[in-house]
Amino acid sequence: MKLTVVGGGSTYTPELIDGFARLRDTLPLTELVLTDPATDRLELIGALSRRIFTRLGHPGTITTTTDLDAAVDGADAVLLQLRVGGQAARLRDETWPLDCGCVGQETTGAGGLAKALRTVPVVLDIADRVRRANPDAWIIDFTNPVGIVTRALLQAGHKALGLCNVAIGLQRKFAALLGTDPTDIHLDHVGLNHLTWETAVRRGGPGGEDVLPHLLATHGDTIAADLRLPRPLLDHLGVIPSYYLRYFYAHDSVVREQRTKPSRAAEVADMERRLLALYADPALAEKPALLAQRGGAYYSEAAVDLAAALLRGAGSPHQVVNTYNNGTLPFLPDDAVIEVQATVGPKGATPLPVAPVDPLFSGLMANVTAYEHLALEAALHGTRDRVLRALLAHPLIAQYEYADHLTDDLIAHNREHLTWA
Repeated sequence: MKLTVVGGGSTYTPELIDGFARLRDTLPLTELVLTDPATDRLELIGALSRRIFTRLGHPGTITTTTDLDAAVDGADAVLLQLRVGGQAARLRDETWPLDCGCVGQETTGAGGLAKALRTVPVVLDIADRVRRANPDAWIIDFTNPVGIVTRALLQAGHKALGLCNVAIGLQRKFAALLGTDPTDIHLDHVGLNHLTWETAVRRGGPGGEDVLPHLLATHGDTIAADLRLPRPLLDHLGVIPSYYLRYFYAHDSVVREQRTKPSRAAEVADMERRLLALYADPALAEKPALLAQRGGAYYSEAAVDLAAALLRGAGSPHQVVNTYNNGTLPFLPDDAVIEVQATVGPKGATPLPVAPVDPLFSGLMANVTAYEHLALEAALHGTRDRVLRALLAHPLIAQYEYADHLTDDLIAHNREHLTWA
């Protein structure tokens, strides 16, 4: 079984390698290929990856290459974790929207749109090459903004699912608070990528006892602090939102904070420098503790679980994925990409039924879905007018004066990545 990681030079990769090595019985890889245009980083991380495999006794081979076509040739699955423009582009995404008093973030708002415009054409080119190399290969997208990128892949007819680590992270945290095994916790997880709510936390599977009220009553302060949201908001909602909802529920507070503190991009860039220095140590044969601060917690376990289900019919029976709505949420178009629990197997993902959604949440989902539709149109076809329409549709922007100004800023800061600009 061959799996290819596009963006294998990412500092995330040792987390992924650790999961592949530990969970080799779930996903018995014989060949893992890391591909990335950044040769120096690729070789550094490739060497560490081999040491991790050796230490944990994984018999598979790890190869590295800058040749994308060679990397995907014969692959059973291709995992995408790329960042077009690198951390420098992320820093810009988190900076220029603040001039209009709008949140600066790499997947939400104007910065998120910029990332989508840079990313979608690149991902679609990669997917076309994967399809030529092996039409049966699955594409697992971890590249943000996952919802828009996955919709682009599905719309182009690719065998693809989107993956995010928010749900598995919350599952692990809730299990720890409840003193139980994570496999005993099933989340009623509903929404769009980076716009989700846990409407129930069940013990023992989809039909199990809902312990969410107990979680909020007993651990509400801890959960609220972790999400950086007010405890009374959680009590009012009666559900647990993703921490990305902070950009909506506390937008102006976040903007004030972003204007006075170092950006997350600057923090990550510094962390990456430190990680790469650690990775260069030939004695290092495990993922360092610092990597946990980089983000992507439990990403490897989610990726292994999903790949095992798609390639072997193994793994967890229900998994949170990004896939077509197809009537699951009746207030959204069928071709909207939603993030929900699904039954996953070699034929793909079938979303589980979802209980009626409170208008407090469905209204925001519908608004952001409309934005994502327009964002994808802009990513596929370009033009200033399409960018402006997408920004006008985004609930965190909406005002014409801001949208008009941000459109020009977005194009100016991303011109080298926009063939139409």
